[in-house]
Amino acid sequence: MTDTLTITDNRTGKSYEVPVTDGTVRAMDLRQIKVNESDFGLMSYDPAYKNTASCRSAITYIDGDKGILRYRGYPIEQLAEQSTYLEVAYLLLKGELPKRAELDAWQYEITTHTYLHEFFKTSMEGYRYDAHPMGRLVAFLGTLSTFYTDSKEIHDPIIREQNIVRIIAKMPTIAAWAYRHSLGRPYVYPDNDLSYSGNFLSMLFKIAEPSYQPNPVLERALDVLFILHADHEQNCSTAAARSVGSSQADPYVSLAAASAALYGPLHGGANEQVLRMLDRIGSKAAVPDFIKRVKNREAKLMGFGHRVYKNYDPRARVIKKLADQVFEVTGPNPRLDIALELERIALEDEFFVQRKLYPNVDFYSGLIYEAMGFPVEMFPVLFAIPRASGWLAQWSEMLDDKEQKIARPRQIYTGSGHRDYVPSYERG
Repeated sequence: MTDTLTITDNRTGKSYEVPVTDGTVRAMDLRQIKVNESDFGLMSYDPAYKNTASCRSAITYIDGDKGILRYRGYPIEQLAEQSTYLEVAYLLLKGELPKRAELDAWQYEITTHTYLHEFFKTSMEGYRYDAHPMGRLVAFLGTLSTFYTDSKEIHDPIIREQNIVRIIAKMPTIAAWAYRHSLGRPYVYPDNDLSYSGNFLSMLFKIAEPSYQPNPVLERALDVLFILHADHEQNCSTAAARSVGSSQADPYVSLAAASAALYGPLHGGANEQVLRMLDRIGSKAAVPDFIKRVKNREAKLMGFGHRVYKNYDPRARVIKKLADQVFEVTGPNPRLDIALELERIALEDEFFVQRKLYPNVDFYSGLIYEAMGFPVEMFPVLFAIPRASGWLAQWSEMLDDKEQKIARPRQIYTGSGHRDYVPSYERG
C-alpha cells in the first residue's frame, strides 16, 4: 500500500498524488494544484491552526482522546510523583533524565544564577504598586536581553546554554520581586541553600526570619505544579516563542513574546476564571441550577474541556490529589465543595459526557494557589515560571531544525481590488 493521497481537482479534471507522512500532507505539495500556469496554486485555510502541524517535535506527546501527556516519553503522572521540577526541566531541554552527577551540576548552575542585577530593584520602583506582575515579567525579560548581549549568539551552544540557565534561574526572582513590590515589602534575595521551589517561597513570603524554612508539603506541591505546567506541546504561547524565535531573536525576547501570549485570559488566566465562576455559583446547593444555565447557554462552564483533550486531563487528576494534601496544611478552601459537586454532576450528565467536557488543569490549580496565599494576579506568573523550560526547549529545538524558516503565514485577501488615489478635495 502506497502512503499517498490522490486529489482530483474538479475544476480541471486533473488528479494529483500527494505523499502522506506521519498522517500529514505538506501544505506546499498543494501548490502544484492549479487552474492554469498563472495560478498561485492551492493553499490550506486553517484559522487558529486547529488542524495544522507547524513543526516536528520530540519534546511533548499528547493523545487528547486517551488523556495521555508525556515529556520525552515519560508519563506526566510518573514525573509528578517521583521527579523534581529542575530534573524535568533538564529532561525537556536535553532529551534524557540526568544521571546523579549531571543533576547535581545542573541544580548548582541554576542555583548560582538566581540573582538579578541591582538595576532591577530601581526599575521595579518605576511601576505603580498595583501594576500587574505579568506585565512586569514581560518587560523584565525584554530588559534582560539588553544585559546579556551575548544572547544574540543563538547558534553558539555554550552561550545558548548559559542563557537558558539564566532565564530558568531568574524567573522566580523577577516574579517574587514583583509580588513584594505590590505589597510594599522589601525584596528578599535568593537563598542558595533552598530548593528551586523553596527559594521561590522564601522570596515571596519571608518576613523577618533569620532563615526561612518553607512548609515541605507546600514546597513539594509547588514543585509538582511546576512539573505539570512545564510544557504542553504547540499551544498559543509556545507557538509565539517559536514564531518570534524563527527570526533568530534571542531567547529573552522570544520568551517575552511567549509570556505576553500567556498573559491573555484564555491562556494563563483560565484558572482565575474558574475561581470567579465558583464565586458566582456561591454554594453547593446552587450547582444544579448553574448546570441548567450552562445547558441553556446562559452561563459558561470554566475549567472544563480543552482544545486538545477529549478525555480527563491527566494533569487534573494529579492536581486533584495534590489539593487534598495542600488543604490539610492551609485549611479547606470554601469553594472546594462547590468544585467537587460541579465535577460530580458534570461527569455524570449526558450533556457534558457527549461533548467530552472533562476537568482540565485549570479547574483545581487556582484553588491550590489561592490556598497557598497567592493573589489571582500571580496565577499566570506561576504558569510562566515553569513553562520557561518548555518554551526554551521548543525554541532551541526550532533553531536546530533545518526545515524551519522565519514564520510567515499566508492569508486570504478579502479587501478592495485596485483603486486609484483621489485627492481629498475631490472625494465625494
